[in-house]
Amino acid sequence: MSRSGTVATLPIDPAAIEATWAIIKPYVRVTPMIETAGADVGAPNVPLCLKLEQLQHSGSFKVRGAFANLLMRSVPEAGVVAASGGSHGVAVAYAAQRLGVRAKIFIPTVASPAKIERIRQYGADLVIHGERYADALAASQEWVASSGALAVHAYDQIETLLGQGTIGRELTVQAPAIETLLVPVGGGGLIGGISAWYSGQVRIIGVEPDAAPTLTAALEAGRPVDAEAGGIAAESLAPRRVGALMLPIAQAYVDRVVLVSDAEIRRAQATLWESLRVVAEPGGAAALAGLLCRRYVPAAGERVAVVISGGNTTAVDLDR
Repeated sequence: MSRSGTVATLPIDPAAIEATWAIIKPYVRVTPMIETAGADVGAPNVPLCLKLEQLQHSGSFKVRGAFANLLMRSVPEAGVVAASGGSHGVAVAYAAQRLGVRAKIFIPTVASPAKIERIRQYGADLVIHGERYADALAASQEWVASSGALAVHAYDQIETLLGQGTIGRELTVQAPAIETLLVPVGGGGLIGGISAWYSGQVRIIGVEPDAAPTLTAALEAGRPVDAEAGGIAAESLAPRRVGALMLPIAQAYVDRVVLVSDAEIRRAQATLWESLRVVAEPGGAAALAGLLCRRYVPAAGERVAVVISGGNTTAVDLDR
């Protein structure tokens, strides 16, 4: 099966993201946004919007980038291959099933049982390899070399960034007045795509675990460098380094990056459930943790939005 790319050679900018949206919109949900007061969730009392990407197909925002890759690139008969901490693998497996494409997914042992089960349910060939994402990535690269399958990178791929950027497009319609947007950071595909969409029109705050400070390290070094890759969100927010494609975008448009602890991420998970009955995985709740724990403190009346990026979990741990 083969599809010809249509916008893959375009830069990562609002026009290319708009073109990508036109291609993937039959396959993805426009996820809801809820408005509340910051005080309702224990945050500074400012107008607060939550973009609920855990309600996206496959349980996370990553399906946007997955469909962008499968629809905008030429897919060989060998199908596609992806390495993932979990959610990207789920997304690629779902997109491949929907489009009738063969998929092989490599994930590390740290991946959650919920994500492992969903990949299997979507019919992909699943390989569990190594302790961390980097181990799974190396194994997937060997498979690409031997099989000729198309590699769908979790974050360092033009189409992936363009797909994730469509969240910014939706927010522009749903919440046109926001001034600040908090976005979780792992490999950087999400914050890179969203930042490219807004191109400085909204203050972008990255939030990453202090046990996996990949973008923090890259901004300090001026280039992608290896960082720690651990913590509670290791399955979704802990590659060894950010992508090379997103770093110039972050350098241009990300206002700052703040760090949160595992305990603070757990608190954000529990708060989402207790206050709003919203279920999020650890990585999905990380951006809210940055607000709850005052790593970012908005000005009085500042209109703030937070991306809740994923919900691929079997339970919510309310212990703090």
